[in-house]
Amino acid sequence: MSSTLAGAFGIAALFVAVLALVFAIQALRAQSGTPKSAQKSATPQEQLQPQVEPQQPEAKPGTVKSELRRLSKELEAARNELRENLQHLAVVRYDAFGDMGGRLSWSMALLDDNGDGVVLTSINSRNDARSYAKEVKAFESDSKLSPEEEEAIETLRKDAVPTLDDQP
Repeated sequence: MSSTLAGAFGIAALFVAVLALVFAIQALRAQSGTPKSAQKSATPQEQLQPQVEPQQPEAKPGTVKSELRRLSKELEAARNELRENLQHLAVVRYDAFGDMGGRLSWSMALLDDNGDGVVLTSINSRNDARSYAKEVKAFESDSKLSPEEEEAIETLRKDAVPTLDDQP
């Protein structure tokens, strides 16, 4: 295929794309109900009068605008729910007793974006293992925390991302 023929096809494709864009804009205007008289430029007298913003009518169900509004509301609701899920995890492994190695004991903090959740601890000895669960609110606990439990919570506190409400 010669370069002249390729250039002609390119120009034709560009022309079709521009036509499609014009038709898409007209279709959007028709859906939004904007009358053609409102599309023309204002006269000098109209320009001097104070502009009154018309209230935007509620988008018709099934239109792109109404679907975007619905999806935005759903996304915001999902974000709010996600903030309350236990999604942040920090584990600290250690040797609880000097005569036993392998760091088989552990403390794990499971918190949401607000620092609420639980810290779980398992202390392993030669004869048994004991497990503990302590409630955490705003990165603090009413129960006395071990240094390893505090370390797990502090790791998550340092990694906490400030929400938009916390920013000035």
